[in-house]
Amino acid sequence: MGEMLVLIDHTDGAPRKISLQLLTAARKIAAETGDTIAAVWIGEGADDAAATLGEHGAELVYTWDSDEAFAYVTVPQVEALQAAIEESDADTLLFGSTNHTKDVAARLGIRVDGGVITDVTGVAVEDGRLVCTKEVFGGDTITTSKVAEGKMQIIGIASNAYPVESVGGDEADIEELDVELSEAAQVAKVVSVEKQVASDRPDIGEAAVVVAGGRGLGNEEGFRLMEQLADVLGAGVGASRAATDAGWYPHRYQIGQTGRTIAPTLYIGSGISGAIQHRAGMQTSQTIVAVNKDAEAPIFQIADFGIVGDLYTVVPKLIEELEDRKG
Repeated sequence: MGEMLVLIDHTDGAPRKISLQLLTAARKIAAETGDTIAAVWIGEGADDAAATLGEHGAELVYTWDSDEAFAYVTVPQVEALQAAIEESDADTLLFGSTNHTKDVAARLGIRVDGGVITDVTGVAVEDGRLVCTKEVFGGDTITTSKVAEGKMQIIGIASNAYPVESVGGDEADIEELDVELSEAAQVAKVVSVEKQVASDRPDIGEAAVVVAGGRGLGNEEGFRLMEQLADVLGAGVGASRAATDAGWYPHRYQIGQTGRTIAPTLYIGSGISGAIQHRAGMQTSQTIVAVNKDAEAPIFQIADFGIVGDLYTVVPKLIEELEDRKG
């Protein structure tokens, strides 16, 4: 029995949804291993978040609040996590599986003799080691894997793989980490940060519902219809690569193998054929609804509900029906 670490991703001083989902995953694992759960918070805001983290299962928060945390590229976060591992003597770290944190995890694994598994959708415990379920080859194959060698198990959990569940715990204790950056950590400096224009819609990586449009929309205006549907559902809006390459919607909303990976409770795709590149980014959605006028579109092979028809006829009627039901 020891400590299990959970890397907390946060925005404007509040833990992101994926981080609270990680704490749910950690509690399920700890119920079998007997580990205590410690969060790792890099940057400012840990004191204000301690109550929320405790409410979701963390007993302790290791924090490094320094201007250097994000002044350089990637490595300072690696060294902060390394310090947390050395302080806690943990053998497991959970992190939210994003492009940035995968980079951090890979570098960390080399430093601490750890194995890294990413995009995990389920975890079981077998002989004290974590057995991870994930989809590979664009979702065509489901695998189970575990870290066979090395001290650390560094596990990246996919968004929405676990729910957010409060346990009403006490405020987590705070422990400051002593991190002295190496010269290597200061080689690549962040000179500017460009923030995207804020949207009232949820981020597609964390949204419970995602509405997506593709080439079948025909033009940029088609995404106004997708946004109308999303606003009725409280959903995020995504796009296929064909739509973003055409300039109809920003690239940061692209879903697919070369874009974002999502796993919402409900995915509604309109005018998307369902090529393997797109399916790799959304196939783990719990319920998939597809609207396409081509009855042979590949998207229907994985859809739970399929509507063959013109999206410009189907979607407005769907919006109207949803608005009527909302009163």
